[in-house]
Amino acid sequence: MKKRLEMVDDFRALVCERTPLIDLRAPVEFAKGSFPTAVNLPLMDDRERELVGTMYKREGNKAAVELGHRLVSGSVKEERMRRWCSFVQQNPQACIFCWRGGQRSEIVQSWLYETYSLEVPRLEGGYKAFRNYLIAESLRLAAKKRIVVLGGRTGSGKTMLLEELEDSIDLEALAMHRGSAFGRYTSAQPPQIAFENALAYELITLDSRAFERVVVEDESRNIGQCYIPPEIFAIFQQAPVVIVRRSFEERVEIIYKEYVLFAQIDYGKALKRGEIKCDWHETMQHNFKRIKKRLGNERYTRLSRIFEEAWEYQRKSRDPSAHKGWIATLLKEYYDPMYDYQIEKKRQRVVFEGGVEDVLDYLREDSRRRV
Repeated sequence: MKKRLEMVDDFRALVCERTPLIDLRAPVEFAKGSFPTAVNLPLMDDRERELVGTMYKREGNKAAVELGHRLVSGSVKEERMRRWCSFVQQNPQACIFCWRGGQRSEIVQSWLYETYSLEVPRLEGGYKAFRNYLIAESLRLAAKKRIVVLGGRTGSGKTMLLEELEDSIDLEALAMHRGSAFGRYTSAQPPQIAFENALAYELITLDSRAFERVVVEDESRNIGQCYIPPEIFAIFQQAPVVIVRRSFEERVEIIYKEYVLFAQIDYGKALKRGEIKCDWHETMQHNFKRIKKRLGNERYTRLSRIFEEAWEYQRKSRDPSAHKGWIATLLKEYYDPMYDYQIEKKRQRVVFEGGVEDVLDYLREDSRRRV
């Protein structure tokens, strides 16, 4: 009698325990978005999946399954089995899944048991069921939690402040983008689905730790190419706002370190690894062009000139400090007026304003409050 292998449907536990997952779907499916703890070790590659799909449409399921077994056999099957086995040995709590928790994951589960005596659970309902759970839970928890929005002018160090709070979610980190025209990282942003799944993981994890409140940064709906789901963004738009203040000089210094010093190091490393084609200088030129229309021709030309002069000075002297000039100008003439306009529309929602330590004290005291 064939052994009945384990199915897992406790999705909350998968999130809270950060259970390692093997996504058996083809790379093209994985690229559209998966879960934060998932790695892609597919049963079939994209070409094989396409061939099997065509056979399914033409001759039905039986013929498609037979073709799949022929394509994934011999040395191909052995190599994929070794990868699955190696991952499970390194991650004994791992689970596997495919699109609906059906044939692909069932086949791999039985292969691992029959060949290596490894009993690897598979997700009940597969990717689709887990994804639906995360969507529903993120909406439920966003509505349930007491959301507090942390605002402040560009360069106020809001992200650093969030790191001091246990009940915060760094949306920019999840989106792999700093949320401005100059905010791209050297690594690509995640697919929208992956961003949403990561946000759901954070909300569920905070809920499991009994946090009644969640602090997020004041963001526009779009964070680079990712966007906050409309229903959740609407909740953020109604939440109370706490504003952190820093001196202009401090803000220039923060931006200088993050967008110039650290960024140049990151871009240099990424170029050496062959992960990107444009260096920091070229990327910054492109970023200025992206906001050219909003800057206006005169201001764009002037800021571009200041930037290029700073770059030339750095290139000759190896001193990057001249970049503080265009940073200060960009803050005064572009980001500060834009932020002030936006915050005035939220003025009735502002419940506290102060320096970094004052805001931290307020938020820590506020975390003890229950509504």
